[in-house]
Amino acid sequence: MSSGNNVAYWEVPMSDGLHRIEFEHGTTSGKRVVKVDGKEIIRRDWMFKLVGDEVFNVGQARCTIRVEPVGGFSYAYELDVNGKSYESFTEFMNKSTKTWIVNIGNETYRVVLEKDTLDIWANGQKLETMGEFVEDGTETHFTLGDTPAYIKAVTSGKRREGILHNLIINDTVIAEARVH
Repeated sequence: MSSGNNVAYWEVPMSDGLHRIEFEHGTTSGKRVVKVDGKEIIRRDWMFKLVGDEVFNVGQARCTIRVEPVGGFSYAYELDVNGKSYESFTEFMNKSTKTWIVNIGNETYRVVLEKDTLDIWANGQKLETMGEFVEDGTETHFTLGDTPAYIKAVTSGKRREGILHNLIINDTVIAEARVH
C-alpha cells in the first residue's frame, strides 16, 4: 500500500465477488480516501471535521464507513453494508449464498448461488441458466467457459438443514468454499 494512512480494510462477500474496501484517514489533515478493489472512489484532502460518515455504493450495495472518536486522538472505524454492520452482513451473505471456487484448465471461477433468487454468478457475471426437475430434486444447468456444470438441489430430509445445494462438474461434486 502506498500510504501510511490506511486505518481499516474489509473483505466484503457479495454475489458478484469478494470486494476489498480500504479506508485512509489522515488524523492531522482530515484527509479521507475510500478505495474499492484498489480503485479510489472518494478523496477528501482537507476536512476540519475528523469524525462522521462516508457513504458510497459497491454495486447495488450501499456502504457507510463511520468514523467515531474513542478518546484522545484515537478513532474507531465501522463499515455498514445495506444498513447492517459488516459482521451481520457477512453472516447474512454466508447464510443466503453458497460459494464455490473451481479451477477449470487454467481458469479459476468463483461461483455463487443466491439461495433466495436462485441466481447463479461466476466471477462477477450473472449466468444464463436452465433449470429442470429430476427424480430427487432440481438441477440448474449453466456453463463455465465451455464446461457444462450444474447445481443440484435436494432436500436434506431435516427441517433445520433444509435444501442442500451441490455444484457438480464432470460428475464431480465440488467442495463449498468458506468465504468468512
